[in-house]
Parts: sequence; structure tokens; C-alpha cells
Amino acid sequence: MPRLRGGIAVALVLILVSGAISLAQRRFGGGVFAGAGAGIRVPPTDFDDGGFTICKWMFRSNRPEPGGIGWSTDYPFGEINLLTRLSEMTRVHVSRDHRGDVNYWVVQLTDDQLFECPMLVGTDVGTAALSKTEVQRLRQYLLKGGFLWVDDFWGTRAWNQWSGLITRVLQEVPNVAVAVADPIRHALVDIAVLKQVPSIFSWGGPGSDPRERGSDSPHADFRAIADDHGRVMVAMTHNTDIGDSMEREGDDPQYFAAFSPDGYAMATNIVLYALTH
Repeated sequence: MPRLRGGIAVALVLILVSGAISLAQRRFGGGVFAGAGAGIRVPPTDFDDGGFTICKWMFRSNRPEPGGIGWSTDYPFGEINLLTRLSEMTRVHVSRDHRGDVNYWVVQLTDDQLFECPMLVGTDVGTAALSKTEVQRLRQYLLKGGFLWVDDFWGTRAWNQWSGLITRVLQEVPNVAVAVADPIRHALVDIAVLKQVPSIFSWGGPGSDPRERGSDSPHADFRAIADDHGRVMVAMTHNTDIGDSMEREGDDPQYFAAFSPDGYAMATNIVLYALTH
């Protein structure tokens, strides 16, 4: 698949800008996305229709984080917007319902439908608490070929809690910084440095400090856990809120310009890697 260069990268921005306007109109004006965030979308027993979809990981939190709301952080428009943009900017066949709206689902680790999820997304995972059964289920999912992306958790305390949990799941495999040459950084767009994206609510405008936790979040971290064959099973974007760059793409033109193209580039790379490895 060709990588974005020069004028193609400009085209990406133009697609996102025009799409953001359209999506914002539908989001706040009624239309196709009206009521999309009402309630939790639990997948049917057999929801694999051959198209790509995202499963949002619903977990129990045992503590709060400033600005976070646990598993539902960035839900559902982070998922809706990412799936919509994937269908526009790539050849990924995205799952849709009978109305033509993208399908996105919420699953718990104890749900049988977990093993039909091509990709599991977790947010605010620095507050997550897992039972022994959930640890075993997540391990089974990942070792059977599943893929987990966790995003939007900030600072040392959140990292330590998440790191402790994922170590219980995959105790034999360390998490490491993603090397600049790793294929996940080059699936579509070449990304040497992960963008630090603040929540739209903590952003102070162009040129402001993106560090939500100040000195406790000095830069964005891109880390991963791979299997014995080098396949990334868990991608971790820490000290950054890629989800908000997608969820909030239509809320503020300045926020969009500062963060959304880079956020979508990173998310698209992760998805394409997950689908091809």
C-alpha cells in the first residue's frame, strides 16, 4: 500500500476537513448519527459480516483519573469517526448496518463475542481492574491472534496500574518502546514521533502546553508487546489522547488542525497493521 507523501498528505488533510464539517453537521444536527451514543451497543451472537469493526473494551474501574470516565472515554464518536475515515481514506471494508451506518460494539472480556473482535480498543486503562478470569480471557484473546490498542491514559500512576495489569496477562513478554523502524509506524504513514494530543477540554489553544499532567507527562510514549514472531499484540499510546483527535474532529477547527490529521495517521497505521499482521 503506498505511503502518504507530499500532495497525498495534503489530500488527506482536505478529506478530513471536508469530512469533519459534514460529520459535525450530522452529529449535532440530527441526521444519521442522532442517538448513536444512547446506551451501549452490545454485539449480536454472530456479528462477523466480513467487514472491519471496532470493539470497545468495557471494564470496571477501581479509581478515578482527572478528565477520564473509565472505559467509555471517547466513546462512541472516537470509534464512529475512525471507522468512517477508514472507509474514506483506505480500502478497508468497514462493517455497516442496514441503514449504512458503521457498526461498532462494546464488549466485556467475559463475553463470547470477544473472540470475534478483530480489534479491541481500551481508553483510560490506568483505572482498570481485572479479575483472574478476565486476565485469562484477555490472554486467550491476544494469543489467539487478537489485537488490543490502549490510549488516553496519562502520568506515572496510570502507567504503573496498566503496566501491572498487562504484565499479569502476558507475564512472559515485556512491553517495549516501538522502534522507529517497526512496521506499525509505517503501515500507511511514516511516523517517527508520536504526537502528544491533549484532551480538547484541557487544551489551551494553539501553542499551548499539551502535557495534561505537566512534568508527569513530559512526552507521548508509544510502546508495544509482541509475540514470539514479532507480531504486535498490544499497542499502547500513553500520555496522549489520540481518541480525542478523532472524537472531537468537528468541535473546534483549531483543535482539528493541530491534532486530527496526526491522530488519524497514527490510528490508521495501527488498524492497518492489526489487519495485516
